[in-house]
Amino acid sequence: MHDRKPVECWMTDMDGVLIREGHLIPGADEFIRRLRSKDRPFLVLTNNSIYTPHDLSARLTNLGIPLPEEHIWTSALATAQFLDDQRPGGTAYVIGEAGLTTALYDVGYTLSEADPDYVVLGETRAYSIDAITRAIRLVTNGARFIATNPDATGPTPEGPQPACGAVAALITKATGVEPYFVGKPNPLMMREGLNKIQAHSEVTAMIGDRMDTDVLCGIEAGLETFLVLSGVTQADEIDRFPFRPSRIVKSIADLVDVV
Repeated sequence: MHDRKPVECWMTDMDGVLIREGHLIPGADEFIRRLRSKDRPFLVLTNNSIYTPHDLSARLTNLGIPLPEEHIWTSALATAQFLDDQRPGGTAYVIGEAGLTTALYDVGYTLSEADPDYVVLGETRAYSIDAITRAIRLVTNGARFIATNPDATGPTPEGPQPACGAVAALITKATGVEPYFVGKPNPLMMREGLNKIQAHSEVTAMIGDRMDTDVLCGIEAGLETFLVLSGVTQADEIDRFPFRPSRIVKSIADLVDVV
């Protein structure tokens, strides 16, 4: 691997890196504390579009990681920024929660079921067959199809449940139209995040627990990549992928002294 410049800016996934199943991962609080004490530019990224940054800030604070919401970047925010760049002041039919609808409202989008510019699919706690049927009909009639993230499943204490990517596949099967996924591993989300903290890829690192989203996104955006084994991807699965992270560690606790 070629020599890189020292890491000055950091991006990290949330679930599986900082928290897991509603609990703090040991060392995560100290890692964020170290970033803030050294005034390092950083962002916490998540493909989960359900929550607003305010919600996530409160959630992390309650778990022992005080984090202002300006340090949080979600696939919902990335999607809203992308749509605002593509078609300012447009209209969208949305399947999702407050994290997505609030982000779209904030960039001036109008939510509508009447001939919208876009169908925007995000995460939700319970997908409605009526809403999915409406989305299928709108896409069939010409609405552009956007999805916040390609994750096929999401974790719950009871086990995996269908997520945005799985429902997007259903809509694609019914319409023949593929969505444009904004979230990881699309490097667009990472580049928007870099711009947000005014960071350059050559001096930025990405920490994640998934090879297929976090590490791939970091590689494609030109970042140094750290895979933690505290989440989805396990050590015996890494060699299945045609790419590798810059470094593999047990958990984020192993990176506190790297900051």
